[in-house]
Amino acid sequence: MPDLGFDFQTILSEIARVLLAFALALPIGWERRHGRRSIGFRTLPIVAMAACGFALIIDTSSPTTNEARARVLQGVITGIGFIGGGAIVKQGSTVKGLVTAASIWNAGAIGVAVGLGRANIAIVLSLTNLLGLWLLSTLGVHGHEDHDGSHP
Repeated sequence: MPDLGFDFQTILSEIARVLLAFALALPIGWERRHGRRSIGFRTLPIVAMAACGFALIIDTSSPTTNEARARVLQGVITGIGFIGGGAIVKQGSTVKGLVTAASIWNAGAIGVAVGLGRANIAIVLSLTNLLGLWLLSTLGVHGHEDHDGSHP
């Protein structure tokens, strides 16, 4: 029987990392869904999970050079930027969705950090993003970039 490379200890560790990335982005997605924008509840956690998956692939692939890792990471960052760009809408002289787009990009960074074994960075990114969204909203600091008419 051919060796398929299954190591259940590794699989469980990788599942835990993917779930952590998902969990750290979920509150941000919830805020974007129930806060000022309607995008994100499913999108942000999936972006974090996918970015974590790519980071796990480049972190565990051998032999992988730093240059190869950088190219994969550059592709992930570009792809996440493309997804975030889809959240940005220009209506007349106003632009909506910039904060959501930035949160999508941050969700990708959360996933990459978890995938590369830097959960501490992922936690800081998640908490800072979420606190920033809540705090600035509570203080009434709203830019035109996310104004959707539902809040003053």
